[in-house]
Formats: sequence, C-alpha cells, structure tokens
Amino acid sequence: MGDFFYHCLLILGRIITILPLFLFITLYMGRRSIGELPIFDYLVILILGAVAGADIADPSVRHLETGFAIIAIGIFQRIIGKVKISNRKIGKLITFEPVIVIYKGKLLQANLRRTNYTIDNILQMLREKNIFDIQNVEMGVLEGSGMLSAQLKPSQMPATLGDLNITESSNQIAFPVIVEGVVYNTVLKQLGLDRDWLERELSRKGISVLGDIFFASISSKKELHISMKNEQAESIPPIYH
Repeated sequence: MGDFFYHCLLILGRIITILPLFLFITLYMGRRSIGELPIFDYLVILILGAVAGADIADPSVRHLETGFAIIAIGIFQRIIGKVKISNRKIGKLITFEPVIVIYKGKLLQANLRRTNYTIDNILQMLREKNIFDIQNVEMGVLEGSGMLSAQLKPSQMPATLGDLNITESSNQIAFPVIVEGVVYNTVLKQLGLDRDWLERELSRKGISVLGDIFFASISSKKELHISMKNEQAESIPPIYH
C-alpha cells in the first residue's frame, strides 16, 4: 500500500511539473500549431503527447530527460517553421498544397480523388458552412489543414442580395440523388418524383449514361444539378501557399 501511494504522489508530481512545461512549449511554438495543425505540426503535437504521456504513466522514465525532450521538440518545430517560411521548396515537401475541389458549382472528381476525400465529406463540410446546395458555390478549396474554404456565387452572397433588396422566403436545399452513377430512388420518391422524370431531365441535358455522372442533386424547386465524371476546370490556375 505504501508503494502505491508513493507512485501516486510521484505521478502527481510529474503531472504538476510537466503540464506547465508542455503549455509553455506549445505557446512557444505559436498559435498556428493549434489553430491550423498542418501535417508537420500535427505530428509534433502527437510526439509531444506521447513523450509527456509516457513520462506521466511510467515512473521508470527519467523525468529530466523527458523535460529536455519536450524542449528540444519545441525548438526543432520552431526551426522547421522558420525554414518553411524562408524556403518554399522545403515547405512544400512537408505540407499539403490547397486543392480546388469545386468550381462553378461542379465537383472536380480528379482533384477529389487526389485528396482522398469523398463526396459525403465535401457535402458535410459545406453544410457546416450553412451551404446546402453545391451549385451555389463558385469555388471550393480544400486547404492544407484539411478545412474547406468556399466562395459563394455573386448572386448568392448575402451582401449582394441585401443591396438589391431581394429576400427569399427560405433557403434552397439540394438533396443528393445520384452519387457515382448510383441513383437514390428513395430521394426521388420523397420529392414526389420518379425515374421517368429523372431520365427525361438527363436526356434534356444530353446525358444518356448514368455511369458518366459523378454527382447530381435536386433542389427543393425540382431543379437538377449535375457534376460529370472527369469534370475539368482548366481555365483556372492552381492555388499555392
């Protein structure tokens, strides 16, 4: 029992000493590590957590050496951060570049595949920004931090609508009806539509093969919006840091 209380006091002492050091080093590394977590900073945070956790959980780990390791990791992160700023080539090797995944309301399949994000991931991130219809998006950029930046089309920007004194009775919501060539018949049924209606709309747009459709949605106004597979946005240059 005595050994148990001794180890508990030892662990408590390590927590009391390691947490202030951990906090200081995190603040020293800068707010970018917490606010954005690019891939390199994310790995640094994971390593710091593992080092501090091992020190707290295992009394056999030498405490002073753990403190030195935490300080060394913090200094190393600051050095790498300065190198990334001064040398863009090195910076590009240890971080992700922004990728355009939506352009003029169209999902860009090739870019989406490159980032390993699914349609569902993008739609969820749009909903988190209160965007429920992808065709309202002029450009969507997946940032290096994994967050999605979305620019609405001019006609959908609140300031523009306010300047024109245009008000909508409700926000327009679009429901996915085709995802990678698969038709969601339940969505059609809930909207009071059927496959015949869908096929007529596709035919009107010159589309005869469902497998060529990457994503399609139907708005509450029964408007069909389609992103084809291998949709291209060749008219825009890539975005770099």
